[in-house]
Amino acid sequence: MKRKKIVCLCEDVTEEEIRQSIAEGYDNIETLKRYTAVGMGPCQGKQCVMLVIAAMAKILGKKPGEIGITTVRPPLQPVYWGLLAMKESEL
Repeated sequence: MKRKKIVCLCEDVTEEEIRQSIAEGYDNIETLKRYTAVGMGPCQGKQCVMLVIAAMAKILGKKPGEIGITTVRPPLQPVYWGLLAMKESEL
């Protein structure tokens, strides 16, 4: 049984969907992002962008540095993990 390789948990995008998108001509990180919605979920790509770049590099036979990186736009607002772990009484 072939297992799904999810590269974007927020938008449930798999490596196979990345492969299919590239085959359809979306071989630029920015156009692939728009076509698949990868990196457009709650994390805004902060958790998945490196997995997507690695998957694209593997599929295209390139180095990750040759792929580029997506442009992060608002509503990105950094939240520190420690703040998320605090109790309401500690705020």
